[in-house]
Formats: sequence, structure tokens, C-alpha cells
Amino acid sequence: MCEREGETLSLSRRRMEVEMPTPALRIENLTKSFPGVRALRNVSMDIYPGEVHALVGENGAGKSTLMKILNGNYAKDGGNIFLNGRKVDIGSPKQAMSLGISIIFQELNLENNLSVGENIFLGRLSEVSGSVARLDWRLIHEKARSYIEKVHGNFSSRDLVGGLSIAQKQLVEIAKALSFDANIILMDEPSATLTDNELDTLFSIVSRLRAENRTVIYISHRLEEIFRIADRVTVLRDGEVVAGYLVADVDKNTLIRDMVGRALENAYPPKTNAVGSEYMVLRGLSRRDTSRSVSFSVKSGEILGFAGLVGAGRTEVMRCLFGADYCKSIDISIDGRKRRIRKPEEAIRHGIGFVTENRKEEGLVTEFEVAKNITMASLRKVGRLIFLSFAREKSTVNRYVDMLGIKTPSLTKKVAELSGGNQQKIVLSKWINADAKILILDEPTRGIDVGAKYEVYKIIMRLASEGKCILFVSSDLPELIALSDRIVVMRDGGIAGILQGAEASAEAVMALACG
Repeated sequence: MCEREGETLSLSRRRMEVEMPTPALRIENLTKSFPGVRALRNVSMDIYPGEVHALVGENGAGKSTLMKILNGNYAKDGGNIFLNGRKVDIGSPKQAMSLGISIIFQELNLENNLSVGENIFLGRLSEVSGSVARLDWRLIHEKARSYIEKVHGNFSSRDLVGGLSIAQKQLVEIAKALSFDANIILMDEPSATLTDNELDTLFSIVSRLRAENRTVIYISHRLEEIFRIADRVTVLRDGEVVAGYLVADVDKNTLIRDMVGRALENAYPPKTNAVGSEYMVLRGLSRRDTSRSVSFSVKSGEILGFAGLVGAGRTEVMRCLFGADYCKSIDISIDGRKRRIRKPEEAIRHGIGFVTENRKEEGLVTEFEVAKNITMASLRKVGRLIFLSFAREKSTVNRYVDMLGIKTPSLTKKVAELSGGNQQKIVLSKWINADAKILILDEPTRGIDVGAKYEVYKIIMRLASEGKCILFVSSDLPELIALSDRIVVMRDGGIAGILQGAEASAEAVMALACG
């Protein structure tokens, strides 16, 4: 009887294989190791033409490594890759492009000193222009504008990329990927910095690609996006495929359990902080790019949230407070004493730390090792004058690696070689170790998986419970409402209103943010 059932199952499987189209992409037993780390272990999956295939997993699960192998950035150690049934070896990004593969990286890969148009066609300017001897810039920018319009970008093809916001740069990356006219598009966290309107544009682009029978592999830590856009989903954990589903047949809790290896009972930790007396007062902060000024205060042990649409001025205010950007006027009192902050060194001296939204360019020295990045803002703790105590440094760094669950094979590993979520944890470690009394967190959970987010939430709550002042900027309204004691809502460079605990709802925040 068992043999007959086995024969029936085998026949069904063969019939299903006959009925299914040839995969646009077949990955077969793919493996990849780095010193001390097995990044991928026998990863196999089939992805079909006209399919949006989601890839989910915790930071360090191997998602980005897989994408970089498919794009030719990394060489695989073993296994096979098939495109439309033909075995291929992808030795470089240029070869990937020639095979019809295009990628949007999680970390922006743009040249800040070049224009938007130059970035979109970087390495292909003569090809787009139609002449090697003389570039036709009018034609280049005309073609670039057509791709900017496709992503609904509110910038010019002639604008310098360095002057754009993070969200605008992400749209440039998407426009750049579309310009290759690829059949397989790899999207590694393309929505991490986008507003709701920009997200709608991204989804319409993905839907159009699906309608054109192109294949999209979509990585996102925002699981609600998976249910909105994907056809199938594969879960990676510790470099292995642990589950695969039709999106219509799975729920969010199941995906989270598969990703982290356990169920998360609650999305947010319980509030344990006790708000004390007023610690910092900011009055009349005005910037050169707006006529409006900003004033607010924060109390010891308080998590003061900052909400607003992209361009509302939240990040700009935080950068002025930290002394990273020039402001026309600013009046700051910290612990009852007036302070003058004109540069980051003075902010650090007065107990202010800043976890920036752009960790790659401003939060880390990516070519430095893990240990150096964690201790760089507080060298006095691990040394004296020019002498560094390596034993003290190792002890300090190990404490934060354990506390935040940083996944690294060693303390001497270059930060550039770690996943985005682990990089973000290192930035947090740096400022916690620096004993910042006032901690500015600008989008601290951007690009972090659900399990790591919960760990970051617990750290934020613990810091507030220790009496730290937390200035918490986030575009994720549920997390902002769940964690904040008060929410400052910004609009057009000024404060539209401040909501107290129970007053803060998504509707109330958006009403103020939109005016």
C-alpha cells in the first residue's frame, strides 16, 4: 500500500513538473562561506516568469549574500544557477547585466558627486548617447527623465545625487535598475526609506513588471508588503531554506516563527520607563532653508517621538541639534545650564549621541573592524592618552556583542562585511558605550528584521528606564505610537502639534502631518 501511495505521489510530482513552466531562475544547492561564517548552505529554489517571489529572514540569514551571488558580486562556493533552463556562471555584475539580471541594493550604490542622469546610466553613457567620441548630454538627460517619471521622482536628471534625500536616492536606484530592461530584477529592501505615496509607486512598478512577464525577487523586513505584492515567499534562516509558501496560504505569525525559530508573543515590549523632570530645553532652532523655528523639551527617562512626512524637517532638526549642520539660531539648555553646540564634538561632550538614518556614510567607518567602530566615540574608556588597552577594548566590545546579539565571526571583522541589521546594532552600541544622556535615534529600525527590531525596542526601553532622554524619529507609525511617551508632529519645517500618550493615534498623527 505504501509503495502504491509513493508511486501515486511520484506520478503527481512528475505531472506537476510537466505542467509548470520552465523556471526563469533555478537555484540548486548553492553554498557560500566567509572566514568563520557559513553564509549559505545548500540553498535551492525555483522562481518563475511573471512571478514576484519574496525572500524573508532575519539579518544575517543569507538573503543579501544570495542576491550578491546572483548579481556577480560574490562567487559561489558550490551549487548551480540556471536561467531559463540553461546553466550559467555569473562572474561579475557586468555579466549579470548581460544575462538580463538587475539589482537594487539595500545599501545605496550611487556616486554623490554625479548627477541623477549620470548615475542612472553610469558605465553606459556612450552606449546611451550613441557615440563614444562625443557624449550627447541632451539625449542622456532626456532618457534619464523618462525613468525618473516612471518612479514619480520629484527631482531633476541634472540634480546632484549628493543633494537628494535618502528616499529620493532610493528612487534613483529603482530608476537605474529599470533602465537595464532586465528580465530578472532583484530588489533588496527597496522600500526601507520610502513614504506611503512612494511605496504605492514602487508597488505599481512591481505590478507592471509582473504584467510584462518579468521576474522580481523581493526582499523586505516589512512583512505586510509581502502579503500585498508577492505571489510566493521563501524563508531563510542561518543560511538555509526552512520554508516556502504560496502567500495566499500563510499568515504573518507563521512567517515570523519560521524566520526567528520561535513565536514573538508581542510586537513591542512593555513600557517600563518612568518619566522624570525636564532635562533638555530647545528654543528657537531655525535653519537657513526655512523661516519656521522649532522649540521643544525632553524629560529624563522620556521617549519623545518625532513624526512627519518625508521633507517635514525631522532629520534636519536632529542634525542641527547635534552640530552636524549649520543653523541660524539655537538656544539649548541641558540639565539647567545653557550650552553652545556648533559641531558634533561639542554635542558629544555635552552627552548627546546620534544614531543617523544613513549608517553607511555617517554612522560607521565600514572599512574598520567591529571593535574599533564600537569604541571610537569613547576611546577614553579603553585607553589613556595614546595607549590603548586591547584587553579592556575586547571586554567592552564583547559585552555589547552579547547585549545586542550582534552576529559577527570575530571582533576584527570589517563592518562592511556584516549585514545591515548588524551594522545598525554596532551604531547603537557605539553611543550606548559613549554614555550619551541624550540619544537621538533617526530611523533606528530601518532595514532590521522583526526579531532584531524587538531587541532594539527592548534596548530603547531599557535606556529610557535608566533615565536617558530618547529623541526617536521614525516613519513607522505603529512603533512610534507604541514606544513614545509624547509625539512631536512636524510639517513644513515646523512643529504642527505635540500629542500626549493617549492622544497619539495614527489618525491624529497623520491629521497634523498633512495639515
